[in-house]
Amino acid sequence: MDLTAAFDLLGEAGATALGGLIIGMIFGFMAQRSRFCLRAAVIEFARGSFGPKLSVWLLAFGMAVAGVQIFISAGWLSVGEARQLTGAGSISGALIGGAMFGCGMVLARGCASRLLVLSANGNLRSLLSGLIFAVVAQASLHGALAPIRDDLAGAWTVTGIGNLNLLAALGLGQGTGVVLGLFFLATAIFFAARNKLAPRLWIGALGAGMAVVLGWWLTWTLSYQTFEPTSVESMSFTGPSADVLMLVLNPFDSWDFDIGLVPGVFLGSFLAALLGRELKLEGFQGGASMRRYIIGAVLMGFGGMLAGGCAVGAGVTGGSIFALTAWLALSAMWAGAALTDYLMDRRGLEADAAHPRHAPAP
Repeated sequence: MDLTAAFDLLGEAGATALGGLIIGMIFGFMAQRSRFCLRAAVIEFARGSFGPKLSVWLLAFGMAVAGVQIFISAGWLSVGEARQLTGAGSISGALIGGAMFGCGMVLARGCASRLLVLSANGNLRSLLSGLIFAVVAQASLHGALAPIRDDLAGAWTVTGIGNLNLLAALGLGQGTGVVLGLFFLATAIFFAARNKLAPRLWIGALGAGMAVVLGWWLTWTLSYQTFEPTSVESMSFTGPSADVLMLVLNPFDSWDFDIGLVPGVFLGSFLAALLGRELKLEGFQGGASMRRYIIGAVLMGFGGMLAGGCAVGAGVTGGSIFALTAWLALSAMWAGAALTDYLMDRRGLEADAAHPRHAPAP
């Protein structure tokens, strides 16, 4: 697709940011309608259920993997320059950061993207958590927490062309990626059909996954049509949230895909909630709840930056190109979230079931 007209009208930076805004709106709208959330999917799975929340996440993930791999095989996309596949990959960062992020998203009751979506619907708990998440992410990238992140990330790294691409490292061809992507999508469709998902959940989940595909395609297209260097990337919320925070605090003239992405998701989710009549102000229910959300946001901010991405950035976007560190981070997120749910929430529910509290006699 020739984007020359957009460049002439908006400039290269403006057109890139507008692309991020549009794709962000698509994702935000679809994620709000489908209730797309990794935390909800993990908890459902960890508690022994293959229910609708897991089905929604699998649909989005399957669509992203299948779509990206088909685009690559068809020659419509190349991800060889994506940061997840170049340079050094941190195994220690993926495992430690992923586990921290998984723990944090259970405590904050939502991953980074879910907090952004809920904030646009009037959830003040998510708004505060999202702001703390962005502050900690920025501190982990360039601030006081950066040395700690660097030490943990450098503990175990992998370098070498091909070592960060799971398909290449295992000696598998590109066709294998398409087959695996279609397998994930078919599995998701099976569970979604078995759970009798409502049409809006089907559309929303598949649309959220397709937004990841479009993000990769757009930035790759921009990378060879712009004079300025453009990163080949897609949906992610750790670095972009920190970038938008700094833009608000200290305006600058550098516009890119990430700068448009976060406001786009917020706007898309707001429009979806407005059309669905789901806008509602919600706050905290006591100090204990606030402490839990704050701790969760801190763990996600540091963990997401250490892992190289959030539940969407590493888990879906990185997973869709079979990046080694992304799959490790996603696995660690599942493990960390399941363990935290068991220790913090599930044991209490099991205890209540075993020893129900009876109201005192009058």
